[in-house]
Amino acid sequence: MGSKKRKLAQVAAEVTDGARAPEKTAQKAFFKNASNWNLEQDYESRPRKGKKKEPKESNKLPIKTADGRLEILTSLDAEGDDVSVESDTDWLEGREEDAEWEPEEDEKEAVPTIPESQQILEAQEEMAKLAMALNENPEDNIASLKALAKYGEADITAIQMLALMTQMAVYKDIIPGYRIRPLGEDEQKGEISKDVRKLRQFEQSLVSGYQHYVKELNRIARLGVRAKTPGAQSISNIAYTCACALLTAAPHFNFRTELLKILVWKLSKRRIDDDADKCLQALETLFRQDDEGRPTMEAVSLLTKMMKSREYQVDQVVLNLFLALRLLSEFRGTASKDRVDKEGEDADDGAATAQLSYKMRKKQREFRTKRERKVLKEQKSIAKEMTQADALVSHEERERMQSETLKMVFACYFRVLKQREPHLMGAVLEGLAKYARLINQDFFGDLLEALKDLIRHSIQDANAAEAEENGDDAAEVDNDQDDEEGDGTEPPRNLTREALLCTVTAHTLLAGQDAHNSRNDLHLDLSYFTTHLYRSLLDLSTNPDLELTKPPSSTFAAHRYSRINVQTTTVLLLRSLTAILLPPWNIRSVPPLRLAAFTKQLMTSALQLPEKSCQGTLALLGDVAHTHGKKVRSLWNTDERKGDGRFNPASDSVEGSNPFATTVWEGELLRKHYSPKVREGHQLLVKGMNSK
Repeated sequence: MGSKKRKLAQVAAEVTDGARAPEKTAQKAFFKNASNWNLEQDYESRPRKGKKKEPKESNKLPIKTADGRLEILTSLDAEGDDVSVESDTDWLEGREEDAEWEPEEDEKEAVPTIPESQQILEAQEEMAKLAMALNENPEDNIASLKALAKYGEADITAIQMLALMTQMAVYKDIIPGYRIRPLGEDEQKGEISKDVRKLRQFEQSLVSGYQHYVKELNRIARLGVRAKTPGAQSISNIAYTCACALLTAAPHFNFRTELLKILVWKLSKRRIDDDADKCLQALETLFRQDDEGRPTMEAVSLLTKMMKSREYQVDQVVLNLFLALRLLSEFRGTASKDRVDKEGEDADDGAATAQLSYKMRKKQREFRTKRERKVLKEQKSIAKEMTQADALVSHEERERMQSETLKMVFACYFRVLKQREPHLMGAVLEGLAKYARLINQDFFGDLLEALKDLIRHSIQDANAAEAEENGDDAAEVDNDQDDEEGDGTEPPRNLTREALLCTVTAHTLLAGQDAHNSRNDLHLDLSYFTTHLYRSLLDLSTNPDLELTKPPSSTFAAHRYSRINVQTTTVLLLRSLTAILLPPWNIRSVPPLRLAAFTKQLMTSALQLPEKSCQGTLALLGDVAHTHGKKVRSLWNTDERKGDGRFNPASDSVEGSNPFATTVWEGELLRKHYSPKVREGHQLLVKGMNSK
C-alpha cells in the first residue's frame, strides 16, 4: 500500500509539472503578441451570442491524454455552438445586416398614398362644410375658424389657396357692423348674463382668428411667390385679392391698418402689375365710399409716409389716388400744408359768438339735483359708447379728419414741387388744379412762384437738351449706344407738357375760388404764364407729337389712374388758352390787345397744326368771336383797323406784338384746306365775326 501511494504521488507530480510548462510558454507568447492584436476587429467579427444556459456541473472522471495531460470531459451539448437559442426570432436577432430581405421597407411601400387631386377634393368638401356651418350659426361654430386656419398650413399649395379664399368669404359674412373693442378690467370682473358671456366669447374668438388671418395674408403677400405657369394665379396673388376684398367690405372692423399696410407696401414698388392694380382699385373704392373719414386719413397717412421714405421714387398712379378723395365735394374751408381755416372763420367773431353762447347757456340752465346730474352723466356716457359702437362720428370730427387729410395731401404735393420730380409733375399739378378752391389764398404767392420756377427750369433744360443735340457726331454715336444699353429706364421729360400744366394750374387756382377779387391785395400776377404761352405757340404748332401721348408707365393699369398725363398736348394747350381768353371769373375783362395777339398767333399756328388740333383751335376761336367779336373784328376787316406800325410775332410781351397792324390772311388758306371739317370750322368762325 505504501509503494502504491508513492507511485500515485509521483504520477501526479509529473502531470502537474507537465501542465505548468505549457502555461508558462503560453503566457510569454500572450504578452509578446498582445501589442499586435486588433481587439476591436476581433470583437466585431465575434458572433453575437444569445441567451446562455447555466453551466452544468460535470460529474465525470478526468482522463489522461496521450501526451500525459489530465482533462475533464464536458457535456456533449457543448461540442457545437456555445449559444443556446430559444426561437427563430432570437436566432435572427443581431443578423439583420447579413440578411437580404428587409421587412420594414416592404411595410412602408405597402402603405397606400392618396393622390393629390383626391386630397384637394376632400379638403374642398371639408372646408365647404365648415364654411356653411359658420354662416348658419357663427356663435356656436366659431371653433371652425381654427379648423379652416389649419388647412392653410397644408403642404399642397392649392389647398392653401382654397383655405385663404374660404376664410375671406367667411369673414366677410360673419364680421359685424361695428368695431370690437377690448374689454376693460372692470368689465371682465363684473357679473354678466349667460348670453352676454357667449357673445363676448364669440367676439374675442372672432378677433383672434381674424388677427391670425391678416398676419398670414401679410406674410404670404410679402413672399412674392410667382405662378409656375404663365397666366395662372400664385398664392401671393390670392393674398392680395383677399386683402383688397376685406378692406373694401369691412373698413370699419379691427386690423384695418394692417390691411392698408399690405396694399401700401405693394404700391411702393416702381412696377405696377396686376396685384398693384387691385390695390389701386381697392383704395380708390375706399376713398369714394368712406363716410367716416378715419379710414381715408389712415390710408393717406401711410401713402405719404411711404412716398417720403422712398424719396418719391414711385409710380405716378399712386399719387393720382388723391384725386379720388371726397374732399372736393364735402369739405368746406381752405388749407395749406401747415394749417386749415374754416369757412368764414374769424378770431374776433368766434370769441364773441362763444361768449354769447355761454351767456345763453347760463340763462337756460335748469336746476338739477345731485341724483339727476348723476343719471344724466350716465346717460351721456352710454350714448357716447353707443355712438362708438355704431362706428358713427360727428360732423365736427369728420371735418377735423378731412382737414388733417387735406394738410397731408398738400404737404406731399409741395414736397414734390420742391424736389421737381419729373415723373410726378403731371399728377401734382393736376391735384393742385382740382383742389385749388381748398388752398389758402395767403399761400397763393408761394405756389405761383414755385410754378414759375418750374417753367424757368423747363426752359433751361430745353436749351441744354438742344445744345446737346447740336454736339459733334462722335458724341451722338456714344449717346445712341448708351440709349441702347439703357433700355427700360424712365422716359425722358416732356418739358413742353410741364410748362402747359403749370399754366393750367395757375389759372385754375384763381378760377377755383374768389381769389380774383383780392388779387391786387395778394399781388397775384399771371402775366408771366400768359407771355410764356404766347411765345411758345409757334413752336408747339410744329411739334410732330402734338396729338400723340405715351402712357406714363409700361403697364395697362396706370392708364386709368393718370387722367392728366394721358391727355394730348393739344388738350392741355386748349385748356390753357381757354383759361386765358375766356376766364370764367370775369369773361369780359380780357383786354383787346391780348385777344387780338392770340387770335393772330393761333390762326398762323393753325396752318401747321394737324387736322384734329386745327379743328379744336378754330372751335376755340369761334367761341372767342362769339364773346369778343367787336374787339377782334378789325383783324378781318382792314377798314376798321386802327393799328399803326409793324406786327412782331416774336415779341417778348403780348401787348408789344402790335397785333392790330396786321390782318388774318391765313383764313384764305384755311378756306381751301383739304379737310372738310376744317373748312366748316373756318366758315363758322367768319360767320361769328360778321354777326357782331
